[in-house]
Amino acid sequence: MKNTLSRRAWLTSVAAAMAAARTRADGPGQTPQAPPGAAATPPAPNTQSATDSLLLQDFHPRSMLVVPETPVVRARFPVVDVHTHPTFRTRNVAGVPHGEEVRASATAAEPLAIMERRNLRTIVNLTGGVGAGLAESVRTLQQPHPGRVVIFTEPSFDRIAEPGYARWQADELARAKAAGAHGVKVLKTLGLYLREGVTTGPLVKIDDPRFDPMWEACGALGLPVAIHISDPTAFFLPIDGNNERYEELQRHPDWSFAGKDYPSNAELLEARDRVLARHPKTTFIGLHVGHSSEDLGAASRALDRFPNLQVEIAARIAELGRQPRASRRFFDTYQDRILFGTDGVRDQLYPFYFRFLETEDEYFEYGPGPVPAQGRWRIYGVGLSDPVLKKVYSENAVRLLSLPA
Repeated sequence: MKNTLSRRAWLTSVAAAMAAARTRADGPGQTPQAPPGAAATPPAPNTQSATDSLLLQDFHPRSMLVVPETPVVRARFPVVDVHTHPTFRTRNVAGVPHGEEVRASATAAEPLAIMERRNLRTIVNLTGGVGAGLAESVRTLQQPHPGRVVIFTEPSFDRIAEPGYARWQADELARAKAAGAHGVKVLKTLGLYLREGVTTGPLVKIDDPRFDPMWEACGALGLPVAIHISDPTAFFLPIDGNNERYEELQRHPDWSFAGKDYPSNAELLEARDRVLARHPKTTFIGLHVGHSSEDLGAASRALDRFPNLQVEIAARIAELGRQPRASRRFFDTYQDRILFGTDGVRDQLYPFYFRFLETEDEYFEYGPGPVPAQGRWRIYGVGLSDPVLKKVYSENAVRLLSLPA
């Protein structure tokens, strides 16, 4: 009993000493920690500053790195941008373009002024339309500017439910070529939006045999197919704190293909590969690095497996620039099969692409704005050699599209 009381007395004295020390350390106006067994003291009012609750949208850190900066406002060599959209079909229902009417996103003079300023010799309008709309695109853009503007046509997926569609679509491509089309653009309508009832029912698969006559016609007519059938890998994942495109998808939740009845990114690419294998005489341009910019090993395997596949880099320097050594090897290895593209004639975008390709600058923004659209990271330049740069900028596209040298 005596030992127990002595221990209690010792613990009490230690607690009192700690409380006194805490009071001295906290200073005037601070609430010391209460000793064991004492009544709890109400917490002091919250005195956090505004910076303690900074919102992510307001976080714009400035890099303290001191590294070379090499602005490139004009390309070193003439450029063919194979991925632009000066026109597009006016009516869109549930992700499926309808009808033949087209709308211009800019006057003809605007892209031409940008081309002069940035050293673009040619732009390819992938969404030139169909039928009367295609004829209008050719008349207003391609014919007045031969060799400067090239027009692609599109499938009329809005007619898939009509009897005889498969044969009609293949024949329509011959008419489109006669009207001036140089290629065919396949939007991600196929695989992610087009359904058996056009906008209702099950999704139509990319490798649906109804499109085999169309793919074969493209090969027979010498019309390359610019194919967009998927999106960044993150768009197929939940929109949560682990998604690197979180802010982008918060702004555009309709861009998410997570859940519902959407196929996975892997399933879309597997279906595309079956199309490539079935139609070896048709040339395909896998847009956005063939939807494998996050996995250049996969992109390399597809290029190795399918000699009829090319890729272009539009809207993917944000991924390529985060892996500059792997990207440089990719460009060097497949230098004859990579095309330049931006996904639109936007004047402020071109210097970012030129800097990425031409310099070895480190840790710079990949797009305009306080926070680039795709995510909070920066990129590194790959500094391509002049021979490779010339091929990517124009020589590969000139050969593929049979443009004047």
